[in-house]
Formats: sequence, structure tokens, C-alpha cells
Amino acid sequence: MFAEIWIAAFTALFVWWFSTGAILIAVRRADRGGPGAHLMNTLLGLPLLVLGLALVSTTSGGGGIAPAYAGFLGALAIWGWIELAFLSGVITGPERRGCPPGLAPGARFMRAWWTVAYHELALLAGLVIVAVLSYGQTTDVALWTYLILFIARISAKLNVFFGVPRINTEFVPSPLVHLTSYFRQRPVTLMFPVSITILSAGTTCFLRVLWAAESDGAIVAATLLVTLSTLALVEHWLMIVPLPDAKLWRWMLPASSGSTSKESKTHGL
Repeated sequence: MFAEIWIAAFTALFVWWFSTGAILIAVRRADRGGPGAHLMNTLLGLPLLVLGLALVSTTSGGGGIAPAYAGFLGALAIWGWIELAFLSGVITGPERRGCPPGLAPGARFMRAWWTVAYHELALLAGLVIVAVLSYGQTTDVALWTYLILFIARISAKLNVFFGVPRINTEFVPSPLVHLTSYFRQRPVTLMFPVSITILSAGTTCFLRVLWAAESDGAIVAATLLVTLSTLALVEHWLMIVPLPDAKLWRWMLPASSGSTSKESKTHGL
């Protein structure tokens, strides 16, 4: 039992770190490329999307260890391609200008929404697709994996919009530089404790599922979800705790084209 837990937890942690780094590398290299490099990145990443859909639809049935990993990795692959398309500036929103100073809160919120509207709709479409593909399956790890990512991402975006002490623009790619004008660096608002409460409750629920799990497949599935939700919770706390978490990926990235490193957090993207 403990071996399955440790292996699953390490797998989730490594895949989270590696996939984030891989996307950042691809986007950074496209930043240094010529016109069309970001679009080419997104097109070259389409096999990742196809693989994710295949894993969720064809191998997530059953309650064994392999289906649990397949559902988890499939959901991450679908999510990863959508994030690649977003960071490449291919799927963002119709508004691509910075935020003018002095906007009223409501106007600022609507303008911020239009900067990422297509991305939000793509994420929602991905959630619906994963839910449909997971319907009737013995394990729903793919759906829960995607749902954790979805809730955590929406929460992070709202937090950097309303304001948090640490906002990192170091990894923001050139197609999305205008988004930084919508970030607000300030003491936390009510949104932060609400987010922490929701993510903590979710993590606790997954821990209870893990505690009650009996089969190896159920143990692996619950461990993957516990680890992922814990990572989402940690990422939120890093919006206020001054730790150099960017070093996890900075060392592997090529130098950016003309931009300087800025202390912040990228969770709002």
C-alpha cells in the first residue's frame, strides 16, 4: 500500500514539474523565434491533445492502477495543450491591449475577461469533453484531475486580478505581456481565504477517499488527486509566502529575449 502511495505521489509531483517546464521551454524558444513561431508551437503540440483524448476515452475504464495513471495523464495532456495554446497567444481573447489607468472596478473586470475569454471557454470545453469521455467509467480520476486544475486556475486568475502580495511576471511570454497590466500587487483580498478554504476542503475530501481506499487502483487514483490538489494549495500560498519557487524552472529555460527577471508569481496565467 505505502509503495503505491509514494510512487503515485512522486509521479504526480514529477509530471507537474516536468510538464510545466516543458511548456515554459517551448514558449520561451518561440519567443526567440520569428513570426509564427508560437502558432507553430501550438500546431506541433496537437499530438499531445490527441494522446490525452485517447487516454481518457480508451484506457480510463476499469479500476486498476494502469487506468488511474492513464486517466490522470490524459487529463493533464488535454490541459497542457490548452495552456500551451494560451501561453503562445493563440487562444486568449479578443482584447489584446493593456488595462488603461483609472478604470472603474466593473469596467476593469470586463476588460480583463475579454483578454482571456477564449481561453476560459476552451478550458470549459475541455472540462465538458473530459466529463463526457469519463461518463460510465469505473474510475473518474480524469474528470477530477481536470476539475482540480480548472478550479485552481480560475481561483488563481481571480486572486491576481483582485490582488496578492507576490505576482511573478518572469515567465510571462511576449504574446501575453499585456495581461500583466491587469494584475494587482497588494495585500490579499477576501478572494484569497475563500480560495484556500475551497482547495483545503477538496484536499481533505481526497485524503478521506485515500484513507478509505482498499484496492491498489483506488489508492493510486486517490493519491494522484491528493498530490495534485495539495500542489494547487501550495501554489496559492506562494502568492503570499516569499519563497523563490521560480528557481524550480528558471535553470532549465533559455535566456529570454530582452526581458529582465521580475519577482512575482505566474499563477494568474
